[in-house]
Amino acid sequence: MKTNPTISLIERRMSANRFDASYALTDAEVEELARLATRAPTAYNLQNWRFIAVRTPEAKARLRSVAHGQAKVQEAAVTFIVCGVLPDHAALNARLRPFVEAGFMPADMASGWQEGARAQYADPRAARDEAVRSATLGAATLIFAAEALGLVAGPMGGFDAEGVAREFGLGLNEVPVMLIAVGRAAPGNWPQKPRRPLAEVLEIL
Repeated sequence: MKTNPTISLIERRMSANRFDASYALTDAEVEELARLATRAPTAYNLQNWRFIAVRTPEAKARLRSVAHGQAKVQEAAVTFIVCGVLPDHAALNARLRPFVEAGFMPADMASGWQEGARAQYADPRAARDEAVRSATLGAATLIFAAEALGLVAGPMGGFDAEGVAREFGLGLNEVPVMLIAVGRAAPGNWPQKPRRPLAEVLEIL
């Protein structure tokens, strides 16, 4: 049976900790990674995320200072700060309009989605949950985009969220959810670590 390249990518992906510090990415390559990340799904097509590509030595030093000193922040070609943005139902009109104008969605359905988002995210906790969900989906897609382009990625949850928000000027409506270091692998990375048996994590009803 012919191997599916997407499945092969999922099977081989590992979380990189060691990067070739001499390797650089162009603006176009960084933009392509972000473009692919935004292909991830979001509720109501909110697209409520922001990606900050930390690439200059000065910016990397600032990020490392609020990321518990992790060396990969400076060694990777770029480290993305993946932010979730609190849902704004008012933004849906502009985000859905091209879809409506193309004839895929009735205008009254788009209005219904806007009202649904307004009601669903009136609760601040629900709004924050959605911001984190959207950022996480974007981060996962970014990781696999990097792998597909022949790079490696290292997701990081170990950072001072308040420090990141302060150092990089995040808005009050933005939640720093994850850091994703991306670049070329250096020797010494571990392969993908063992996974739990399906019997422990899957229930089929």
